[in-house]
Amino acid sequence: MSEPTAQPKTVLLRRGEVHSPADPFATAMVVERGQVAWVGSEGAADAFADGVDEVVDLDGALVTPAFTDAHVHTTATGLALTGLDLSAAPSLDAALALVRDFAAARPQDKVLLGHGWDASRWPGGRPPTRAELDQAAGDRPLYLSRIDVHSAVVTTALLDMAPGDPVAGDAPLVADAHHAVRATALDAITPAQRVEAQRAALAHAASLGIGTVHECGGPDISSEEDFTGLLRSAAEEPGPRVIGYWAEQDVQKARELGAVGAAGDLFVDGALGSHTACLHEPYADAAHTGTAYLDANAVAAHVAACTEAGLQAGFHAIGDAAVTAVVEGVRAAAEKLGLARIRAARHRVEHAEMLTPETVAAFAELGLTASVQPAFDALWGGEGGMYAQRLGAERARTLNPFAAVLRAGVPLAFGSDSPVTPLDPWGTVRAAAFHHTPEHRVSVRAAFTAHTRGGWRAIGRDDAGVLVPGAPADYAVWRTDELVVQAPDDRVARWSTDPRSGTPGLPDLTPGRELPVCLRTVVGGRTVFVRPGE
Repeated sequence: MSEPTAQPKTVLLRRGEVHSPADPFATAMVVERGQVAWVGSEGAADAFADGVDEVVDLDGALVTPAFTDAHVHTTATGLALTGLDLSAAPSLDAALALVRDFAAARPQDKVLLGHGWDASRWPGGRPPTRAELDQAAGDRPLYLSRIDVHSAVVTTALLDMAPGDPVAGDAPLVADAHHAVRATALDAITPAQRVEAQRAALAHAASLGIGTVHECGGPDISSEEDFTGLLRSAAEEPGPRVIGYWAEQDVQKARELGAVGAAGDLFVDGALGSHTACLHEPYADAAHTGTAYLDANAVAAHVAACTEAGLQAGFHAIGDAAVTAVVEGVRAAAEKLGLARIRAARHRVEHAEMLTPETVAAFAELGLTASVQPAFDALWGGEGGMYAQRLGAERARTLNPFAAVLRAGVPLAFGSDSPVTPLDPWGTVRAAAFHHTPEHRVSVRAAFTAHTRGGWRAIGRDDAGVLVPGAPADYAVWRTDELVVQAPDDRVARWSTDPRSGTPGLPDLTPGRELPVCLRTVVGGRTVFVRPGE
């Protein structure tokens, strides 16, 4: 296979497996002017061979639409890739040792940055104290975000740099205190470091077959400079497409920054791991119901303003009370502007973990897209997981009900919330198909669709994310084992594997099996990744 190129070519791919509803038995595809021009059989491919710039011999490889990750924090992802990663630390002592080693290896950094600690998985279950961090970091400024990025632990030196009064005690910082200290830490990053982090994140995404990312920026998450710089560089350099969402109630600001919506992580609440998701009933392990940042009236006003401005509205809502506030607010906006206008705008809800039958039905009624992260269940679900610790086993089993959402006709878009969970598209599909709670599982095919076409539909494009003539030529080539059809119901699986069903297969994602390996990623007909040696 050739090296990455910045210019689209006319290409014939042949002798492989092309995952396309246009021809479930396709083995070849032609790409021309950045679009899919033809999909079909090997015999018919001969007619195109002399009229193309390049012929790619797939040698049995699988071609699929490129993945869309519908919720990414690109710079933070790049900083996690190039910085201190605590996600694998098995204990507090191990995390502190990693901090000491990182500080020693980065004497030039004005502020040390790290991410991914999760005290709920450590013996003793407690985060580091400020004194422990001061000692491990050598009294240097240090910011360590929890895995959900809704709280952080920091050193005294970083607090001294932040505006406002010093924060007392050792508890992780949350809400406004966290946002202020995070802004201080990120402001210390040089423009060159930021560009390096963004490029590292997008290159990593391309190596995983991701052709599009939805960047979820905002004033409490990044900065205007970070957001506009990312959109600009993504437009100028070969790589995954970047669709920008800016999480601010200032609709005009979102438009000025080039965002498609005043949406993404516009916080209605926080996160379960940090005890800041807003609940109807108290936490099982804390005597409160979390934190509410926006109420139904604020949601209604924002949805109305976005709808009238022709932009998408969207909200971060995890707890059941937060999801209820979103539903009530969107319904109030629909009563003002008309249901048809609200549905046509395709407003979004990010995460939407604690759904009930009533809120699922409301999502369907109001045309809301559920932008969700199946890896959350893989990481925190199950009887001994963080969800059960925070909510008790009964409530925990209700979380992330993907099957019910699909049955109700609610559009699903899958993402990672990287760096909260890693960029890992096939792992995400596997997590949805093998959910800890069996009744919430969906077929691999449905999960794959949510992670490819679903992300395009979430931005209002119904013509992309699928390999059919006329669609954007965003695709990935994979080395994988035999293709199968996997579904939660064996009767469906047996029917789907019958050749008469015309159902194209996908890789076997049974837990324990190796995931497909990306050989090439193409965006708009431009090759943006080729695995070395291929």
